[in-house]
Amino acid sequence: MSSLPPLLSPVLSSVIRGPALLPIIQADTPDEAVAIAKALADGGVGSVEVVLRTRQALAAVTAIRSALPDLLVGAGTVLSAADANACKDAGAQFLVSPASTPKLLEAMIATGLPFAPGVATPSEIAMAYEYGLTEVKFFPAHLSGGIEMLKALRGVFQQVRFCPTGGISQHNLADFLALPNVFVAGGSWLTPANLVKTQQWGQISELASAASAIARQLKTAA
Repeated sequence: MSSLPPLLSPVLSSVIRGPALLPIIQADTPDEAVAIAKALADGGVGSVEVVLRTRQALAAVTAIRSALPDLLVGAGTVLSAADANACKDAGAQFLVSPASTPKLLEAMIATGLPFAPGVATPSEIAMAYEYGLTEVKFFPAHLSGGIEMLKALRGVFQQVRFCPTGGISQHNLADFLALPNVFVAGGSWLTPANLVKTQQWGQISELASAASAIARQLKTAA
């Protein structure tokens, strides 16, 4: 392993606001992103992840930070050092990646931002742990063993906590959050594409409110 930059940033769980939810925002324009974020905030959500899957994603991060200063705004789908640096420059307050490689981990560490690297296997978890990381994104959760896999991983990686993403819904949210090695649940179930396309912001707020109620019963972020 190469010489690493010092891990000075706080862990992700220490900065996440509100209930233990990390809904994904995928927007075509900054205005759309702000509307989605406002709908989520109106439903009680305190933290969001803007994914780098559209051309305006970085501008969306900046726009949400400006319009909703009380909301914690991170960037997801970080795949390279260039992505990590661009997200920080756009104002992202944390980073999330769907995968882990040594170069990507080192790049995210170097930003000084809290982050959760993506893992799906014990080997990837062990690699992140070698870098001093104890909070990771478990993705895709439903295709990688889901709740039973997280239960099995707890016995081996006792100091590691997870943000499961992929296949989370209102129906299984409580089951995931009840796990002691889960610190937050992420996903797009609170921002379905059909509701975004038709600008049904009230319905998104209702989904967020229901999920927030479930999350608050089980665990609340710092």
